[in-house]
Amino acid sequence: MSADNDFSSEVPSVEFLRRRARRRIPGFALDYLEGGCHSEINLERNTAKLRELLLRPYYLRDYPGSDLRTELFGQTYAAPFGIAPIGLQGLMWPRATEILARAAHENNILFCLSTVATASIETVAELTEGRFWFQLYHPAEQEIRDKILDRAEAAGCQTLLILADTPTFGYRPKEIRNGLSIPPRMTLRNVLQMIAHPHWAFSQLRAGAPEFQTLKPYIPPGRGMKHLGQFMNKTFSGRLSEDRVKSLRDKWKGRLVVKGVVTLEDAEKALALGADGIIVSNHGGRQLDAGQATVEALPELVKTFGEKMAIMMDSGIRTGADVATALAAGAHFTFLGRTFMYGVAALGERGGGHCIYMLKRQLQQVMEQVACERPRDFPNHLI
Repeated sequence: MSADNDFSSEVPSVEFLRRRARRRIPGFALDYLEGGCHSEINLERNTAKLRELLLRPYYLRDYPGSDLRTELFGQTYAAPFGIAPIGLQGLMWPRATEILARAAHENNILFCLSTVATASIETVAELTEGRFWFQLYHPAEQEIRDKILDRAEAAGCQTLLILADTPTFGYRPKEIRNGLSIPPRMTLRNVLQMIAHPHWAFSQLRAGAPEFQTLKPYIPPGRGMKHLGQFMNKTFSGRLSEDRVKSLRDKWKGRLVVKGVVTLEDAEKALALGADGIIVSNHGGRQLDAGQATVEALPELVKTFGEKMAIMMDSGIRTGADVATALAAGAHFTFLGRTFMYGVAALGERGGGHCIYMLKRQLQQVMEQVACERPRDFPNHLI
């Protein structure tokens, strides 16, 4: 189904989607979606710094029109943005992972699946006909790692993302206060929030409790999802080392992308270890409050490595106009996460298609306004 069929003129921006989402989902789910680490300084800085960039329009130039299509790793997508990997999607809205994967495939938009999403590798592979990327949270045990990678390969996934920016679980006060877990902890506060959002609650009942479907086979017998925190702490070790990256490069035969790179040193190592690209990211401001905004780190990385590998960016991008400025700063491709989750929380099944159409329409308008023919031409418009 074309995304324009899902577009609702009542929520034509991420701000309108956010307002509606706030009315439809419990506070603990919204806190997980919106929250950052510590005082949320870097969360706010990501978007603020991106919006300080200015574009130069050319009004008297011959202009044949704009084409949003973008090639990445030999695949042509309908737009220069993809859906970022997001954990706990089904907590924020039932079957959100499936909704977004289906919309991405129907509209030729790149979809990335997280290890801790609430749909399995196999389900997403079926919905996307194998055209998806997979983001790996690194298991401490090589046997589990290899089983997960074998499943991703068998499902047709050709690009693996490995996380560099989660060496430890982020200190996120809102999640700590809410006692976030799968299923949600039945505190009085959380129960009252569920009761106050009956549409969400009944939708969850129909869909069944959200679970980390990709990880279910590795949870020891007799230990349910309520023990997931203990399982995650024991099973996953986030810090990447050169040896770990080498081992992954040897194991994974497809393309390898390192996500969370913000320094020249790490980019140099990623390239030397065989990475095909990097995503300049700070995990959406959820890990290091005293860090750079991603768009501050981007230009130097593009200048040094832009001819050697794909340089992509996420964190702080919310709108089509934000996509434009990220591309103008040098990103070859971009990813959005929170915007798509606002869309699904606000509109349910229509949310994925709505956001794709909205973002494309916003980006198209910017391109036409400044006379930018192709996404890769945006750096010529940066003031």
